[in-house]
Amino acid sequence: MANPLLQQLAQMTIVVSDSGDFNAIEKYKPRDATTNPSLLMAAALMPAYSPIVDEVLAWAKKAAGTDATKDAVVKQAIDRLSVEFGLRILKIIKGRVSTEVDARLSYDTQASIEKARALIKQYEAAGTSRERVLIKLASSWEGIRAAEVLEREGIHCNMTLLFGLHQAVASADAGATLISPFVGRILDWYKKSTGKESYPPAEDPGVKSVTTIYNYYKHFGYKTVVMGASFRNLSEITELAGCDLLTIAPKFLEELSKTEGDLQRKLDPEKAKSLKIERITLDEADFRKMHAADQMATDKLDEGVKDFTKAMVSLEKLLGDRLG
Repeated sequence: MANPLLQQLAQMTIVVSDSGDFNAIEKYKPRDATTNPSLLMAAALMPAYSPIVDEVLAWAKKAAGTDATKDAVVKQAIDRLSVEFGLRILKIIKGRVSTEVDARLSYDTQASIEKARALIKQYEAAGTSRERVLIKLASSWEGIRAAEVLEREGIHCNMTLLFGLHQAVASADAGATLISPFVGRILDWYKKSTGKESYPPAEDPGVKSVTTIYNYYKHFGYKTVVMGASFRNLSEITELAGCDLLTIAPKFLEELSKTEGDLQRKLDPEKAKSLKIERITLDEADFRKMHAADQMATDKLDEGVKDFTKAMVSLEKLLGDRLG
């Protein structure tokens, strides 16, 4: 009898939980976990986590001071909630958790650097080494430059909202620890722009994009690793078997754990080394030119920043309402 697909996948790819739900993470025991503002908002709305939100608000009131405005308290609480969820996730997993910088800072290098340092400072004050935390930054030119500075300080970065090869190359050249190409969102864009309802698994535009990036990295020996993210169906996951990491939502972890069959490795570093691939050299002008020429990457980065910003605003409102 064949083993479940999840068990086979874990033998060739590091499985990461894409959730802020501790119970789901506990159930599937991934090595790593990642969160984002949308996932934090969803978790904060769960009755089971209400005590954590109240605890965070009490901490924020104290940190902000007795004369602080509600807005000042909420600003303290937002960062603390991200860290608190991260700390609790780290008690469950053996690896690293990804914590996201406010999406509203995506085009501000210095502000992104300062926010990342502040988040790491809170983790370290709670006794957690920075080695167990990945700071998530948007893969804008400004976000990539922030990662370059932070990596030199030993603050490891996860480049998110990544849709194009130019973003991947610039991130690796900057020394980012990890990138998270958004497979499903790439598929969404192509389905909408072409009117096609579906693609064969191997022809899925998101799968093809991640495969290209993975092969480029392995061919040229980059240390930056690839973590496919944002899946729309099970075949996107199985077509990327062998990728360095895959961050998978609980519903797909469940499906993988219940599905049996023979899982074939699709991505292989040795095969990538044998491919004929031209090296890309990028400065800021080149990056911006390639980004402007890639309509999908342009649209999806802009949309992703707006979506995560909306989630942050909603989370701030939730915390503000809880303060009364």
